[in-house]
Amino acid sequence: MKTFMTHTMVAATALIAFNVCAQSKIDKGKELVAQLNCASCHGVDFNTPTDPAYPRLAGQHADYLRQTLISYRRGTTAMNGRNNPTMAAQAKGLKDDDIAAISAYLHSLPGSLVLRK
Repeated sequence: MKTFMTHTMVAATALIAFNVCAQSKIDKGKELVAQLNCASCHGVDFNTPTDPAYPRLAGQHADYLRQTLISYRRGTTAMNGRNNPTMAAQAKGLKDDDIAAISAYLHSLPGSLVLRK
């Protein structure tokens, strides 16, 4: 019984540490999108863009957001790069950790993404 309790306590501690780490990444992402003024195009809630051509980002899959930002950072001269002057300029200076934080934050927001009808 004592061993079971020890393993349970270790697992609970690890889960708490993971949640604290995930929350700090989300907080960093929130700061970064504010610094980069992403809401000026994608809307203050990231669900109502200022132009219909701009994507809704709230609730989007974190992996998709991460890969998209990496593609914008690569630009058109690299394989799998994306061509958008505004987004390329925004993503150019981002580090991998910054991209992961932004992706985690936007994924954490409630969105209107429809998975199934």
